[in-house]
Amino acid sequence: MFKPLAFTSRSACLAAALLCCVGAGVIGLATTTPMAAAAPEPDPVPRRWELQVDPGQMRLVTVDVPNVGERKFFYLTFRVTNNSGQDMLFAPSFQLSDGDGNVVRSGHEVPLSVTQKLLAETQNPFIMDQIGVIGELMQGSENAKDALVIWPANALNPSQITVYAAGFSGETKTVTSPDGKDRFVLRKTLRLDYKAPGDLSGVAGQAFLLEERSWIMR
Repeated sequence: MFKPLAFTSRSACLAAALLCCVGAGVIGLATTTPMAAAAPEPDPVPRRWELQVDPGQMRLVTVDVPNVGERKFFYLTFRVTNNSGQDMLFAPSFQLSDGDGNVVRSGHEVPLSVTQKLLAETQNPFIMDQIGVIGELMQGSENAKDALVIWPANALNPSQITVYAAGFSGETKTVTSPDGKDRFVLRKTLRLDYKAPGDLSGVAGQAFLLEERSWIMR
């Protein structure tokens, strides 16, 4: 039975969380290998810990960035609740794909001013950014956390908008490359597929329809 690590100090907790995030980045590289097409499915009934994640709407906004000018950003809010039976270390990672081979991690090339503006616009005094949410997640709905993740909208005519959210499950599976030389660890990841409406260059403040939600190994 998997048991989450216990941390005795905030600094130790954050240090471990950052290591988890680095690990998530390494694991993500496995999706560029031939094994991605043959990825196994998650267990039908979860056998490892799993957190409840409730995503809000995916939106596109235009923000006037100081010394840069107007830029477009995708953003998504979510709530995470720990019903696992034990306090957990929570260190999520989010990536956005445009369906054309371009994948961007949340927070990449997102100015602090943009994060602060969007946090304020949620009108939720308890919402955190993607760094602030890292840390111990205690049990129960009363200890749920709300957070905001942001991506630069580099592609304004995406064929698909897909978010990959990792760090919400302890399930992993190891796969071996066809030549038997390399092994890769895949993590159970939440996949959110949104309807791409076409050209977004003249769009601002739009919410995107969630077409499908599924768990995958990635």
